[in-house]
Amino acid sequence: MGRVIAALIIGILIGGALVYFTFVGVPHSEKRPGDLVKAPDASGIPPGTAQVVIRQDLLNAALGSIFHNLKPPTFPIGSSDTNCASSITILPEGSGVQTSVRFENNRLTAPLAFTGNYNSFAGCFPFSGWAQSNLELRFDKATQSVYGIVNVETVNLDGVNPVLSGFITPLVQSTINTRVNPIKILDGKQLAVDLPIAASGGNLQAGVNDVKAEVKDNALNLFAIYDFKSAEPSASPSIPQ
Repeated sequence: MGRVIAALIIGILIGGALVYFTFVGVPHSEKRPGDLVKAPDASGIPPGTAQVVIRQDLLNAALGSIFHNLKPPTFPIGSSDTNCASSITILPEGSGVQTSVRFENNRLTAPLAFTGNYNSFAGCFPFSGWAQSNLELRFDKATQSVYGIVNVETVNLDGVNPVLSGFITPLVQSTINTRVNPIKILDGKQLAVDLPIAASGGNLQAGVNDVKAEVKDNALNLFAIYDFKSAEPSASPSIPQ
């Protein structure tokens, strides 16, 4: 009997590992566009910089609207059938935490409450809990966009058997990391400058060359550093007299 139990446990673990590596992959997101956004230089903000302020309350209000007006975000994991949909659903609250965005200690953090099911050859396993994550900011100059990358640091499951927790935990971590990312936070094209200066016979143009960021007073401050240039306006069609 002991050998049978041991074989069953090993089978569950191997099956979970196969599903994990086949359908989910590595725990951290491979989708990391652009370069890491750094803090402003000690010398200060250079001339030709626009500041965008995103407050913590604004992001949490947007999250609340998603949960209230839309369906809670749900992400598939592995294989599913009609009796057991393998997925993770982010909840507005649960397991003693509230899903939110927090600006603290110069970091962007986000506790995420979740529930889900895992469909395995041994049956359907429901689970719930919460994950502690941080948000990494990256600027992609090619698309003129600032992206957020969610990185799950820890996963806390509610009352899951330790045998199952060993592979459900990385499944949760990997699914959130890979399915959510990247998140577009700011589209730099909306901040681009293209002003016709009639008296000068040309256009004043500027694109975002770099972005810096700092967290201060419950707000995310983004500093878009412009690269100014000029261009001749395109020829307008002549109007017949």
